[in-house]
Amino acid sequence: MAAWSLADIPSQAGKLAVITGATNGLGYQTALALAQAGAQVVLTGRNQDKGNAAVEQIGQQVPGALVSYESLDLANLAAVAAFVERLPRGKPLDLLINNAGVMALPTRQTTADGFEMQLGTNYLGHFALTARLLPWLLKAPAPRVVNLSSLAHHTGMIDFNDLQGERWYSPWKAYAQSKLAMLIFARELQRRSDAVGWGLASIAAHPGVAQTGLFEGPGELVSMMSRLAAPMFAQSAADGALPTLFAATSPDAAAGGYYGPNGLGELRGAPGSALVMPQARVSATAKRLWEESERLTGTTFKV
Repeated sequence: MAAWSLADIPSQAGKLAVITGATNGLGYQTALALAQAGAQVVLTGRNQDKGNAAVEQIGQQVPGALVSYESLDLANLAAVAAFVERLPRGKPLDLLINNAGVMALPTRQTTADGFEMQLGTNYLGHFALTARLLPWLLKAPAPRVVNLSSLAHHTGMIDFNDLQGERWYSPWKAYAQSKLAMLIFARELQRRSDAVGWGLASIAAHPGVAQTGLFEGPGELVSMMSRLAAPMFAQSAADGALPTLFAATSPDAAAGGYYGPNGLGELRGAPGSALVMPQARVSATAKRLWEESERLTGTTFKV
């Protein structure tokens, strides 16, 4: 069977998509592809100038593209709530792609709400955003939520005794925990949708190793890894976005599934099923993480 590519994206005309962290990298490539397929796309990010530039660039490549930018800081729960309030009332949301993230911050930082920055931005902000957007999603005929996880989830663990890294902070421990949380969240959201009949498809994806601003992120270690690994293992941001686009648009993407590159070690290649590590399959962990996330964010998934 031929490898899945951009040419396989079905028409997205009439659909509304919200993509977090869409001003560059994987998010931008995802937004561009969805705009090319006819979707109305809301790009979000923290920098208005970058957002405006991204919208302009997509408009130049896709004449007549239905794209706009909205400010969204996932490291601030009040900003998440304000973003949702600015969305047009009554418009169904067909697709939410929880893409934004920070990686391997060398020193422990905290969000506006006091959460460890990677857990707060990569996971808790998306948890709260998805909860607040649930009524919009359930108005769509076939809503999808796509969560970006990572190969880093392979080494992750949810440390309920030190969830915020206050006792011991490690850049990669915190990052791996946040990406494991995103995969657990995707799977648990599907389980709960199935249990109550929401008809929502919750799917996770990862980009393998892609050359993006995230991969070239803060810290000497990340920069060194980027320089050494990129020529051998990394693929472009456009190729790295393909598993996300498969999860977001393909009729063959299974609700509750997890997709990534199908090459050696899931580092690069066309989209295919990805390995879910055992720690992402523990139902008791998923239930406890969900309840803790509701408590921390003050949000619930109620219609």
